[in-house]
Amino acid sequence: MSVNGQARRGAWRAALACMVTLAVAMGLGRFAFTPMLPIMLGEGKLELAGGGVLASLNYLGYFFGAVSCAAIGIKASSMVRGGLAATAALLVGMGLLHSFAGWGILRGAAGVMSAWVFVFASGWGLRRLAETNSPTLAGVIYTGPGIGIAMTGLLGGALGRWGSEVGWIGLGLLAVVLIAIIWRVFDDGEAAQGSGTKGPVAAGTVTASGADRSDAIWLVALYGLAGFGYIITATFLPVIARQALPGSSWPDFFWPLFGAAIIPGALIGARAPTHWDNRLLLAAAYALQALGVVLSVAWPTIIGFALGSLLLGMPFTAITLFAMREARRLRGNAAAGLIGYATASYGVGQIIGPLFAAPLAQRTGSFEQPLLVAAAALALGAVLFAVVWSKSRRPMTV
Repeated sequence: MSVNGQARRGAWRAALACMVTLAVAMGLGRFAFTPMLPIMLGEGKLELAGGGVLASLNYLGYFFGAVSCAAIGIKASSMVRGGLAATAALLVGMGLLHSFAGWGILRGAAGVMSAWVFVFASGWGLRRLAETNSPTLAGVIYTGPGIGIAMTGLLGGALGRWGSEVGWIGLGLLAVVLIAIIWRVFDDGEAAQGSGTKGPVAAGTVTASGADRSDAIWLVALYGLAGFGYIITATFLPVIARQALPGSSWPDFFWPLFGAAIIPGALIGARAPTHWDNRLLLAAAYALQALGVVLSVAWPTIIGFALGSLLLGMPFTAITLFAMREARRLRGNAAAGLIGYATASYGVGQIIGPLFAAPLAQRTGSFEQPLLVAAAALALGAVLFAVVWSKSRRPMTV
C-alpha cells in the first residue's frame, strides 16, 4: 500500500474510532436518560420534577468535566479509554441501584465522563486528521452522538419493555461491546494531551483586538442560549410526545429520528466553506432549531413532531463545529481558553433548562410554556448573531 493510502486508511480508522467513542460517551452515557425517563415515570420510580433534577445533575457533571479539561495532563488516549470504561459501568449501575441519591451520583459522574471523552477524543481525532491531511473527515467523528442517540432511542425503548433495570443494563452491555471494538485504536505512545498539538490554523494570535474581544464575549454568551434552547426538548421529547399523542406508538421514534438527523447535519456542517462567516452559519442553525421547537407546540401531531425532531437534530453538532471554528478564527491556536468558556456557558444553559421546565410542566400539566421560552431563546440567539455579524461589516469611522 502506498504512503498516501496508508495515511488515508489511518485517517479513516481514527475518524471511525472517534465516531464510535462519541456514540458511547454522548449517545449512550449522556442521552440514554431521555428514552429511559418515560419508562421510569411509568414505573412510578420517578416524578417529572425528579427527572428534571437527574437530567440537570448530568449536565452539571458535564459542565465540571468540561472546565476541568484544561488542568488535566494525562495523555488523551488514556483519558478516552478510562472515560469509556467508566461510562459503561455507570450505565449498568443505573439498573443495579434503586435510590434517587444513587441515580443522582451516577448521572453526575456520567456527565463528567462524557465531557472528558468528548474533549479528549475530539482533540486526539482532529490531530490525527490534521497529520494525515484529512480535515473533512471531522464530520464523520461528529456523527457519533447522532448514531448513539438513535441507538438509545430504538434499543432503550425496546429493552425497557422488560423494565428500566433491563434497559439500563442492556445499554451498558452494548457500550462494553462497542468499546471492545475500538479499544486498540487508542493504543499509542502519545505525550500528554495538549503537548505539541497542531491545528489547521498555522499561528495563534495571543493579543486580540477590541473587536475580537467583543466577538468573543458575544460567542460565549450566545452559545449558552443554544444549550438552554435545545435541552428541554432533548431531555423530555418522549414525555412531551406521549402527552400530545396518548396511545400512539410514534412517540418512541421521535428521539431516534432526532439522533438520525444529527448525522447528515454533522457531515454537511463539516464541509461548510471556511470563507463562510461562522456567525451567520450559527444564526441559521439557531433559527432552524427554534422552528423545530415551535413545531412541537404549534403542530403537536405525528408530522409536526417528526419535522420538529429533524429540524432540532440537524444543526445539533453543526452548532458545535461552527462555534469552535469561530473560536479558532478569533484566537487561532490559542483558542483553548475561549472554547472552555463557551463550553461552560453552553453547560450552564443545559443545567438551567430541565430545572426550569420540569417543575413548570408538572404544575401546568404541559410543556407548552417551557418550549416557547426555549424557542424564544434560540430565536434571540439567531438575531443577535446576525446583528454582531452586521456590525462587523460596517466601516469604522474616525
